[in-house]
Amino acid sequence: QVQLVESGGGLVQAGGSLRLSCAASGHTSSNYAMGWFRQAPGKERDIVGSISPNGLGTYYADTVKGRFTISRDSTKNTVYLQMNSLKPEDTAVYYCAARNPGLPWAVRTRRHEYPHWGQGTQVTVSS
Repeated sequence: QVQLVESGGGLVQAGGSLRLSCAASGHTSSNYAMGWFRQAPGKERDIVGSISPNGLGTYYADTVKGRFTISRDSTKNTVYLQMNSLKPEDTAVYYCAARNPGLPWAVRTRRHEYPHWGQGTQVTVSS
């Protein structure tokens, strides 16, 4: 079982930056793809982006492409979401999620494809 804990959310002005972290534990290796999702009030939980187990493959939703960057540090079992040029429409609860260990890398964008979830962290962007 993989446990995930997000941190780094908060309040930021439009145009600002935040970096979210997702610390993973409970598995002996970091051989699993990770995803970041977000959910605004009254809306679906949508993919923000994902990263392959070795960190070399990434995917970004069109809404964040060029502004957000996902990276991972396998020595710390931590995945990061660097968010730049934030907009009010980026306001949401952000969740990290993990695929099951050992699966081959492929872009997966649906919630049900990620069995493991963190508790979420609030990001609020003021205008």
